[in-house]
Amino acid sequence: MSREQRIRVDEILRQPGPEGPRSVEEIRAGFRQLMAQMIVPHSSIRTAPTTLGDRPALHVEPTRAPDPGADGGPDAGTILYFHGGGWVFGSPRTALSMTGNLVARTGLRAYSLDYRLAPEHPFPAAIEDALSAYRALLDRGEDPAAIVFAGDSAGGGLTVTACLAARDAGLPLPAGILAFSPGTDMTRTGASMDTKEGIDPVFTRAALERTGAMYLAGADPRQPLLSPAVHADLTGLPPILIQVGTNEVLLDDSTRLAARASAAGVDVILDVTADVPHVFQSFAGVLDEADEALDRAALFLRQRIRGGGAGEVHKRKDSYQ
Repeated sequence: MSREQRIRVDEILRQPGPEGPRSVEEIRAGFRQLMAQMIVPHSSIRTAPTTLGDRPALHVEPTRAPDPGADGGPDAGTILYFHGGGWVFGSPRTALSMTGNLVARTGLRAYSLDYRLAPEHPFPAAIEDALSAYRALLDRGEDPAAIVFAGDSAGGGLTVTACLAARDAGLPLPAGILAFSPGTDMTRTGASMDTKEGIDPVFTRAALERTGAMYLAGADPRQPLLSPAVHADLTGLPPILIQVGTNEVLLDDSTRLAARASAAGVDVILDVTADVPHVFQSFAGVLDEADEALDRAALFLRQRIRGGGAGEVHKRKDSYQ
């Protein structure tokens, strides 16, 4: 681990942008520009546009296929990935450093969903699209015991809320949830919203409240699908790995989600890395902590796919069809 690397990443994220409020299109363009700097393992993956449910998606798979049926082989399982961006910006392309690294490290295929964004499509559009994508995987015959949800930031929140929506719809649940710096509290009541202000090089309370208002569109944030860390019953969810950095105003979104999941009897791992920013894993190849965290995430995904309890899941699958 390198203090110099952490300082450099912090400097990159603190580069001054245009003064004054930016339009939605300017925010989206700025995020595309930032994420274009991230390292994607192009030699280890191949990508193709596709459709999942009624939304576009990016199919990402490893270029080197292990033996069929081997752990981590291309037929072993699927990562359903939800990109970050405050429910307002971002796309499967901006998240390709994340999906690409997970695919390269696990040998699993991934579908990165291009869900609808606010303000054009506010809550609950993103959750509806995520649930539709999951249904599409089930309808094509994929075993839920071989599917894992993964996502970062707002997409990390979607891993949880989409799973809640699937549970409430009577669908079999995926084998696991991987959430990078998830946004799980639209009430913004976590203490870190204030204690990490200024320490966080990415977000301020004001910025989060502005984009959050676009997603809420007047909806009450005090409901399970908007603030699962403080208002959801998480009973029955699959094992969860949450990774977060200490330099985040959203730190308490992760710590309270983990505590709530544990209290509900859910297997949960809270993986906290010191002195790193929001979704630090996107700096793989630049920041040692990013690569180490992705290795731990890949191990979690492989373990969930390998030990998914397919027999029991098939029973549940039969019951909903």
